[in-house]
Amino acid sequence: MHKTPMSEKDAPILVAINGPLKGERWSLDHPLVMGREPGCEVVIPDRQVSRYHARLTPGPNGVVLEDLGSKNGTHYNGSPLAGQVVLQDGDTLQIAVAQEFQFLSSDATMPLEAGPSLGGRLMLDMRARQVWVNQKQMNPPLSAQQFQLLWVLYQNEGKVVTRQELVSAVWGDEQSAGVTDQALDALIRRLRDRLAAMDPEHNYIVTVRGHGMMLDNPPGGE
Repeated sequence: MHKTPMSEKDAPILVAINGPLKGERWSLDHPLVMGREPGCEVVIPDRQVSRYHARLTPGPNGVVLEDLGSKNGTHYNGSPLAGQVVLQDGDTLQIAVAQEFQFLSSDATMPLEAGPSLGGRLMLDMRARQVWVNQKQMNPPLSAQQFQLLWVLYQNEGKVVTRQELVSAVWGDEQSAGVTDQALDALIRRLRDRLAAMDPEHNYIVTVRGHGMMLDNPPGGE
């Protein structure tokens, strides 16, 4: 059966969030080869990057990421990429140590017309991947892993989320076995630092010793 090609408007998006290409974006309506070679669709001008480093291939089951035998490797959600992986909304990929990207499905790239108007002092918009603290939008935005961690706690506000549940939610079930306690603690610390910079008067992420973490989100003010 003939499939209608995915239009650029409906296609997922690759966004450069750190590195020399920061701020640029590409539509994944066709395969993208990333590398140092000028003929690549995504050219990363850094010596750490191989000439043809990695490839993104859209298909019927999603967008597949694969490393092309690069010297310095490709990382997926903070872990070395082994084989091929189908990307999920919000995943991050890093080419060597030079360039970090975020993968966004088409609907996640369409911000809501207005920010959330209900909730506590902390408010999240999953579709736009934006965070508000005391009615002020966080800028620059959280990294994909920080946002995912906060989103899990936000969805379970007032409930304890175990450390293993947090690891699985942020890194995925397949990658979670290799995630250390130190890696989770470091991620939580960075997230706490970002929230404290916005609201130093309140500790939003509470440690419940022996159980896990919990979000303490007081009512929003005027």
